Amino acid sequence: MEPNQKVEDESQPSISAMTRRIQRLTLHLTSPVLPPPPPHHQLDMLTCASKAANKVVEVDKASLSEYMRGKNRDIQDRILEFFSSRPDLQNPVEISTKEHRELCLRQLMGLVREAKVKPLRYVVEDPAIYFAIMEAVGSLDISLGIKFGVQYSLWGGSVLNLGTKKHRDKYFDGIDNLDYLGCFAMTELHHGSNVQALQTTATFDPITDEFIIDTPNDGAIKWWIGNAAVHGKFATVFARLILPTHDSKGVSDMGVHAFIVPIRDLKTHQTLPGIEIHDCGHKVGLNGVDNGALRFRSVRIPRDNLLNRFGDVSCDGKYTSSLPTINKRFAATLGELVGGRVALAHSSVSILKVAVTIAVRYSLLRQQFGPPRQPEVSILDYQSQQHKLMPMLASSYAFHFATQYLVDKYSEMKKTHDEQLVADVHALSAGLKSYVTSYTAKSLSTCREACGGHGYAAVNRFGSMRNDHDIFQTFEGDNTVLLQQVAADLLKQYKDKFQGGTLSVTWNYLRESMNSYLSQPNPVTARWESADHLRDPKFQLDAFRYRTSRLLQSVAARLRKHTQTLGGFGAWNRCLNHLLTLAESHVESVILAKFIEAVQNCPDPRTQAALKLVCDLYALDRIWNDIGTYRNVDYLAPNKAKAIHKLSEYLSFQVRNIAGELVDAFDIPDFVTRAPIAMQSEAYAQYTQHVGF
Repeated sequence: MEPNQKVEDESQPSISAMTRRIQRLTLHLTSPVLPPPPPHHQLDMLTCASKAANKVVEVDKASLSEYMRGKNRDIQDRILEFFSSRPDLQNPVEISTKEHRELCLRQLMGLVREAKVKPLRYVVEDPAIYFAIMEAVGSLDISLGIKFGVQYSLWGGSVLNLGTKKHRDKYFDGIDNLDYLGCFAMTELHHGSNVQALQTTATFDPITDEFIIDTPNDGAIKWWIGNAAVHGKFATVFARLILPTHDSKGVSDMGVHAFIVPIRDLKTHQTLPGIEIHDCGHKVGLNGVDNGALRFRSVRIPRDNLLNRFGDVSCDGKYTSSLPTINKRFAATLGELVGGRVALAHSSVSILKVAVTIAVRYSLLRQQFGPPRQPEVSILDYQSQQHKLMPMLASSYAFHFATQYLVDKYSEMKKTHDEQLVADVHALSAGLKSYVTSYTAKSLSTCREACGGHGYAAVNRFGSMRNDHDIFQTFEGDNTVLLQQVAADLLKQYKDKFQGGTLSVTWNYLRESMNSYLSQPNPVTARWESADHLRDPKFQLDAFRYRTSRLLQSVAARLRKHTQTLGGFGAWNRCLNHLLTLAESHVESVILAKFIEAVQNCPDPRTQAALKLVCDLYALDRIWNDIGTYRNVDYLAPNKAKAIHKLSEYLSFQVRNIAGELVDAFDIPDFVTRAPIAMQSEAYAQYTQHVGF
């Protein structure tokens, strides 16, 4: 749609719109001469069985595992071997909050001081290694992974990314060796997502050359601060920088900045004067992390404790910055903290892999019912179980390659500081963090249900993983808020396209697919239903991108219409669900594109064939899940929609045949999965032994 094109009323279709629909319907009813499509395949289950017999996909587990885990597997193996050798640092099934917190600290100390893993330098120098360490640590205990992230990604990362050389020189070694355990004090009781509205103040006193940190009201109490309740000695505190002025106002608010604030004495560990700390208490999950609440009463810190990369204050109270506005400084500050979202997306995939591994192995082991007078069959032979777990297994592979791409782009961004890449990583990390963590949260419940009553046993992990992971949907950015950021960026790209601007890397596909959206769906290809066509990566990716482009064009038109009567905020809220669907569609397009690339780049033919099968299932299952969108605009004819459904079921059946090998390729040791029902040998025996037989 051109920018000045008239938007049709949503409830009253125009005559021209009705005419187009009639023409489209006529195309389906009249039987035009079609070019010969690829040969049609019957996809009933008998044919599926014969095909499976004729063309068996084999998996080389070692090759697939090597391709999946890549170059940083050595440091992960080193970490896992250390914890495997230390039973005293492994998590029991039942543990109190106090004991869990102390175990988490001992685990972290063991990792750094005994295993000699020093993560902090990798935060900036080689983020891919850092995220590999975090994945290994988090696979042992999600609480440990989060405590690790608070220390190094948040507290350490804020010092390295928002501070300057003087801060790195003073704090680096203490953070790295855990002498300086720290916190990241951003969230307040009244404000979480809206960081610009934080109320904590840091007022400069030019007489003493200090900042005075204050909590002006109860709503400004720092809340949910990891490491604060028990272990933290320092906090990076986000506060409004207030400078004295000589005008009638008396002060000037320079916006939110970050400050290093000592909160406990380094020797005695006593809370410092003016600081009040309370324990947030027992939580739904992550009880190995000591979350606390902080109140500041006229706490004085040296001027040098301002993390001054993007803005500084001189001894006489003058403010300087290379960035001209509060908004630009705020955006630059938050942009440097995007690594937390990358870490959560990456960690969420790791948790999904563990859950899928447990559920698949149990489903292969468990036998229930069967044909008369014949042995019982594995519950993974039931189509319903395949429907629950096989698309999820495919998604775990898809998410692995997508988040690996995100890590690579983030690492490149940290080296080049390219502005366009910064913007691209910001939106991509927001989208993947939101989409992946939401999917994993739902999948953990599905896995529990798929394992029946035994899935409800605490020892089999689903309950603790579900509770621990649940907050991934909220911290480092609420998922609904993050999807809105993605949608807003897509709309900006859409506007730039029509103004002749360049599109960022992840959005390049919009240039072509928006043009194809503006033309009518092809009535010929809309009917093609052969397996070769449906498994063609070009068809799959075109379908994903067509949907995104269609959603983008239609929501832009709706926003333009409603803004005239409701204003910008009201129009956005009126279209909010549409915008969230748009953002999710875009993220799915990126995930599929990266999965297809990973398949094409795989050097081993057998591994490539297995990945291609899994990728096809991921793509067609997603298309079928949103089949209404494609049918509503005649992108897919009814016969093609039916063929997609049948082929999805067939691919689930094929993936089931190699499901054991696919989860084995994740290379997760038994002492990490820990669930007796997922043990690779003697699963039932270990389960009965656990309860005392």
